Amino acid sequence: MKQSTLFVCLMMALLCAPAAAQTSWPAGLSVDVEKKTITIDCKVAPRKLPNLAEIYPIEVIACWGAPRGEKAHETVVTFEIKPSDVHRALESLGLKPGRPAQDENSAGEGPELAIFIEVPSAIGDPRRVPIERTLVDRKTGRPMPRLRWFFTGSDMLQPSPDKPDKVYGADVSGTLITVFPVSNQTVIQSNLTMKEEPLLKMETDKKLLPAEGTPVKLIIEVK
Repeated sequence: MKQSTLFVCLMMALLCAPAAAQTSWPAGLSVDVEKKTITIDCKVAPRKLPNLAEIYPIEVIACWGAPRGEKAHETVVTFEIKPSDVHRALESLGLKPGRPAQDENSAGEGPELAIFIEVPSAIGDPRRVPIERTLVDRKTGRPMPRLRWFFTGSDMLQPSPDKPDKVYGADVSGTLITVFPVSNQTVIQSNLTMKEEPLLKMETDKKLLPAEGTPVKLIIEVK
């Protein structure tokens, strides 16, 4: 009788456990249910790729590295996990995706997030700073204004015109977070539209970010 009661209690505990606690997350991604944060292992991205003649302005925050990542030439950090795993992690914290921007006049929609980067510190614990502080105007050196970030989710993609099967688009592009809506195959977009893109030519702040290739943490926080 005691064993039966214990079994029932264990089953009830499992059923009532938070979704994030029941999920097995891939290496490089962790979810803190109490703090409502997602932490992703990243590296500071190279700003000059050997196959390209120039350095392009920053248009995304996080994507796969070259050659897999479509936006690897214009990103702040790179990572290894699937963008759809971040989508699942956000849903595990109770969020439902909105929709990515569909044209040059619109912005992404969805639950609002805050994005931070955690960089090594020479005097103790790592520093956590808003992701906008990692960007400065290429001409003036002024920092990027604070932005709003939205869990849009990715448009689905049909890889083959001969097959109806669709896949999560961001798992093809490798794009996780965009500054401008340069892709609808992403997970998170800012409040900017493509109309702002010609006006904001951003570069990484070398005074704040450590050297290219340095491991850092990208932190997504539910607001």
